[in-house]
Amino acid sequence: MSPERAASPRFDLPEPDAFTRPYWDAAGEGRLLIRRCAGCGRAHHYPREFCPYCWSENVEWEHASGHATLYTWSVVHRNDLPPFGGRVPYVAAVVDLAEGPRMMTEVVECAHGDLRIGMGLTVTFRDGGQGEGGGGETVPVFRPSP
Repeated sequence: MSPERAASPRFDLPEPDAFTRPYWDAAGEGRLLIRRCAGCGRAHHYPREFCPYCWSENVEWEHASGHATLYTWSVVHRNDLPPFGGRVPYVAAVVDLAEGPRMMTEVVECAHGDLRIGMGLTVTFRDGGQGEGGGGETVPVFRPSP
C-alpha cells in the first residue's frame, strides 16, 4: 500500500467511545445490539444513554434478532469521500428492525432492481478493515433474507 493511501482519512468508520464500546464489540462478534428502555419499554437505535421517547436513563443493551424490513433506499452512484468511491454504486438504506427501531445502514448482496419496500432483510457484518486500510470496527449491514 502506498504511503499516500495509508494516510488517507476514512469517512466510513465509527469512533467508539466507552459508552458505545459494547455495541461495536458485539458487532465484531456477529451480534447486533439495540437499547431498550425499562421505563416505557420502547427500543431505540442508535445507542444513546437515555431513552429518546421518555428521557429515562434506565436503558439497557438488548440482543436484536437481526431481522428487518426495507423502509427506503437510494443507490449511490458517486461519493468522493474515501473509501466510498471504490464501493459505488452501493445501496444506502433505512430499515425497520423487527424490534421496532428504524436504522440507517447499507443493503448488500442484492441487485438494485430487486430492492422492494417491505422486503425481508437479515443482518450481516462488514469488517472495518475490508482491505481498505484496516483498523476499523465491524459494521452491521443487511442482505436479503433467505
